[in-house]
Amino acid sequence: MLQENSIKLSIIIPVFNEDKFVKKLFFQLKNYFNENNIEIIFVDDGSTDSSLKILKDLKQKIQHKFIFEIVKIDINSGKGKAIQTGIKKSRGKYILLQDADLELDSKDAKEMYDIISKNKEIKCIFGSRYLSGKLKKNNYFFNNLVGKINSFIFNIFFSQSISDVHCGLKILDRSIIKKIKLSVNDFGIEIDLASQIVKNNFYIYEFGVSYYFRSKAEGKKITWVDGLKSFYYLIKVRFFDNSISTNLSILYSSIYMAYVGSYFGMGLGKTLFIIIFYIIGLVIGLKFKVIPSSIIFFSIFIGSLFGQGQGKVLWVLFFFMVGIYIANYLSKNYLIKNKYF
Repeated sequence: MLQENSIKLSIIIPVFNEDKFVKKLFFQLKNYFNENNIEIIFVDDGSTDSSLKILKDLKQKIQHKFIFEIVKIDINSGKGKAIQTGIKKSRGKYILLQDADLELDSKDAKEMYDIISKNKEIKCIFGSRYLSGKLKKNNYFFNNLVGKINSFIFNIFFSQSISDVHCGLKILDRSIIKKIKLSVNDFGIEIDLASQIVKNNFYIYEFGVSYYFRSKAEGKKITWVDGLKSFYYLIKVRFFDNSISTNLSILYSSIYMAYVGSYFGMGLGKTLFIIIFYIIGLVIGLKFKVIPSSIIFFSIFIGSLFGQGQGKVLWVLFFFMVGIYIANYLSKNYLIKNKYF
């Protein structure tokens, strides 16, 4: 029996009612990953079709070099839960996540594994269905649009430049797994995973992959409801799943910026200013702690003492930028060691 430290790669595949695809996927994986230092973990997430039976038959009847594990979850709990269960069972230095529906190609997974295993500086690679160079079939406009919008919002919230945060094909070094703590049980796992990787200061590399879209009639599980829920997860992971000090800074800066916004405009215009300044305050709270944030507030106050009407707005904007510069300088050079200041 192999020792834990001799397993190079763990491939985790969530399965829910995929009896049309798991056999073909097995042979794809056998073609590209048939080595005795690789383990493949199929996590059956409460399937009600013959998926589990097919997997058991393949394990018993088809010769293979890789370690073949089947984990069963009695009640369907979601893709995120299946991935978390598989990770807990995994032992490899690298963890590769792949869907069971054949929308993504195991050949691309092998290429990603070859890249990360040969470059010690790379700890994480996300597949991207939107990068050029690979074959793609996608005729579902809404899913495609939501995926791109979510990636755009994620990039704004986390100062990243990721083209496809939702792609189900990812490979991670074990060092990342030790740093993060996944908690989302449904399709929001992709956002949860990406956000924690970024928060722990790991760089996300991307690799263009082939994509063969399947329709709802062919067993597509994700729906428009999941698309809407993903917006909730984006807000949650960015503005709520933070340290106490960061949440305190967010609360503080959003309140004072909303207060600043209340001094501009009238009627509906004032409401819009309050909302805009409130959102700006949220972003400030993510970047600056209480003292540098207070410097920004004080600078805005000074700017409000000058001019009238539109002129006052310009002065406020000018001193706001000055405050940002001073706060950023102080944070980098004097205040960064203090978690609250």
